Amino acid sequence: MYVLGLSALRHDSAAALLSSDGICAAIEESKLTRETAAGGIPRQAIQFCLQQAGIAWKDVAWVGVASRPVRSWARQTWIRLKALPVAPVSSAYYISRALGQQSHEVNFHRQIRHLPQNLVTRVVELEHHLCHAASAFFASPYERALVLTMDEEGDGWAGLAALGEGTALRPLRMTPFPHSLAWIYSQVTDVLGFRRHKDEHKTQWLSMGGTPVFLDVFLDMLRGTKDPFPRLNRRYFARGYAGRVSFSHEFYRRIGIDPASGIATDDDQKRQVAASLQEACAVIVSDAAELMRKKTGARHLCLAGGLFQNGPLVAAVEQKTSFDEVFVHPAAGNTGTALGAAQSLWHTQLGRARMAPLSTLALGPEYSNEEIKKVLHNCKAYYHWFDSTEHKLDAVIQLLRKGKIVGWYQGRTEFGPRALGNRSLLASPWAPHVRENLNDYIKHREWFRPFAIAVLEEDAPRHFEFSPSTRFMASLGRVRAESRSLLESFLLPGGHVRLHVVTRQSNALFWELLKRFGRGEQAPFLVNTSFNLFGEPLVVTPRDALRSYYSSGVDAMMIGNFLVSKDAIRLYPQEEAASEASG
Repeated sequence: MYVLGLSALRHDSAAALLSSDGICAAIEESKLTRETAAGGIPRQAIQFCLQQAGIAWKDVAWVGVASRPVRSWARQTWIRLKALPVAPVSSAYYISRALGQQSHEVNFHRQIRHLPQNLVTRVVELEHHLCHAASAFFASPYERALVLTMDEEGDGWAGLAALGEGTALRPLRMTPFPHSLAWIYSQVTDVLGFRRHKDEHKTQWLSMGGTPVFLDVFLDMLRGTKDPFPRLNRRYFARGYAGRVSFSHEFYRRIGIDPASGIATDDDQKRQVAASLQEACAVIVSDAAELMRKKTGARHLCLAGGLFQNGPLVAAVEQKTSFDEVFVHPAAGNTGTALGAAQSLWHTQLGRARMAPLSTLALGPEYSNEEIKKVLHNCKAYYHWFDSTEHKLDAVIQLLRKGKIVGWYQGRTEFGPRALGNRSLLASPWAPHVRENLNDYIKHREWFRPFAIAVLEEDAPRHFEFSPSTRFMASLGRVRAESRSLLESFLLPGGHVRLHVVTRQSNALFWELLKRFGRGEQAPFLVNTSFNLFGEPLVVTPRDALRSYYSSGVDAMMIGNFLVSKDAIRLYPQEEAASEASG
């Protein structure tokens, strides 16, 4: 039996397909259409999932959608109606706007019911935050765990606390909108001069360089005096809770920003505001989790929702709470609810047994060497062909040791926001000016945003303190004192580092590359960042990869068994016997 899961359809839409063998496929619509944060029905993602499994619509028994638009509209309208007496104009405006948004989503749901080409497939609408919770709990290795979800707003809610046991999820507490940490995080991102709903990751990394001097302001703003769960203090907001929050003069006064502009201009002040918001979120989430841990006796914690795409926040929760272990879904945002919707149907409604814990995110499209070759010929690209994995790895290692930045395009595309060794840009951490070259000539991004260090699972304990979440780059590691000299350029405050622990089970080829590279170096480390152009999704097709490669400062690209270069690269004297050049 096959179950198809679809994310909520407003933004970042995605599809995932389950069967009795596990997860067949999962992909975001934006990666296939090349549109950032694509919303609506993920038609191309659905088509890919069916093709990957080799099935048709008639083989899909259930479709789960991670939203209930009518209930969402009712909840949001009730919130606005309560504010109507004190803010009549803004409340009426947002009630009207919410109706327009929900009508679009209801229409999408109607269209979904007409997509299946048979009458057997059943379409079920599921609570958004329960899908977040399902994505985290059922992907974890735990039989019993507390589950916390927090995002900006899903079906009128901002968060959920639930208890997962076996194949059941029992809601314990819901946090209503607008009491949303993620929502405020987006608004403060705007205050810092970044783009809401696009640049929250910049705020989180900027926070690493600041001190939380305004922590008391944000704690006063974001929670009550008795309850650790989020509760907005109206004193800090103008009336109406507009979509673009209008903070009150009290807020601007206390953090020292001119209310006329509403934008921080001083770099030190920006870092202080970001650090204060980040620390406030860490305190509130940790205190809420601890409260629920004491009530439930749960020894493990699962996290999902857009707020927990924040690696430094996850690391802080791991450190501040007393759980034995914390698991955060690596696709914690809206896209992950596609998996959650499918898993919720599979386990809680159909009563099927738990699947194996999530071990890999290589769930997207894959292309054969023959398919890659056709694209290379069509684009008249220069390439070397390698007839064995050993020769291919040796060639990449030689380039890395020469200080080159190499595109690494292998196997299936990753699901989620991070490149985990299938669609990556790789470099030696000891190459001269590697951070500057990656930032200035390839990624075109701010200096304060860190690059990840990939390390073999077997060697990681010798150099780092880390949690299991670093397998998916969802948390931070801490470099041990004796190894800090190896990674001076990549250290974050407190000795932290953005870490990717690579297991042989999850990615055998990337694991082998790291192992071989480490034999002749100080340690088995590689810089790993996502293979994409600035502002675009991760590359998926060979043509995506080739376009990104030739539009950037990447030196070479290993795509399948083909090494592509912008000029002639002599690898070793025997290259003529192992490779073929084509123009």
